[in-house]
Amino acid sequence: MEINWYPGHMAKTRRQLEEQITRVNLIIEICDARLPLSSRNPDLDRMAGVKKRILLLNKSDLADPDLNSRWLQYFRKQGLDVSLIQAKRLKPGDALRSIEKATQEVVERAAARGFRKTVRAMVVGVPNVGKSTYINQLRGGSIAKTGDRPGVTRNTQWIKISPDLELMDTPGLLWPRLNDQKAARRLCYLGTIRDEILPLDELTISLLNDLAEAVPDRLRERFHVEDASLRGVELIDAVCRGRGFLLRGNEYDYDRCCSVVLDEFRAGKMGRITLESPEKE
Repeated sequence: MEINWYPGHMAKTRRQLEEQITRVNLIIEICDARLPLSSRNPDLDRMAGVKKRILLLNKSDLADPDLNSRWLQYFRKQGLDVSLIQAKRLKPGDALRSIEKATQEVVERAAARGFRKTVRAMVVGVPNVGKSTYINQLRGGSIAKTGDRPGVTRNTQWIKISPDLELMDTPGLLWPRLNDQKAARRLCYLGTIRDEILPLDELTISLLNDLAEAVPDRLRERFHVEDASLRGVELIDAVCRGRGFLLRGNEYDYDRCCSVVLDEFRAGKMGRITLESPEKE
């Protein structure tokens, strides 16, 4: 399964971000705590330059607690200002304090020159990672469009959070060449790329293989798979048998299996799972 998905609006988004990035004081990068590396855009380092940045690991309630702590340590050793969040349950006060801390220097410089600084921050991340939800919680109302499918936000928009803070909501941005196909597949697990353009049987097999490596006991329990050492087609067949995804004549119902496995992983019904660890990546 070769994944190379880069819709036309993302090229436009990339140009907009590169134009606007010089005008902001802070970049707030949101990634998915279940895939802390794969859900980060490698182009952002070059685009951001020396701009102040905050990294937020969203959906941390769906990720493994121990790995959450290890990823925090990993990123902090790199000098990043990083925090765990649940965008849907965000406490605006905590988020504002984090932004104030990151932009304190620029605000104090402005005050020393005799004027009050309005901080402008850009919220960035891959599609469907929770950017608009974060902004809405911070704002205290549904200002930015949200959805559980990629591509809901199609244009940049400035949103006034307070008299001293404006946030730019940006469309989800992938990189033009998904050279790391492992990362591309893992992004698909989260719904970052539209399911309609993917061979879902291959994607589901890939996810099951990753689950068998990361949480074999959880896989056995959830899908009634007796042998978690199985891989590939044999593993998805075992899931069909275990959960009764069968058609007439006892043929395997792959369509139903793919839908259930992907939906249950995305909704956290398999428990708190992180598919990447700092030691192995």
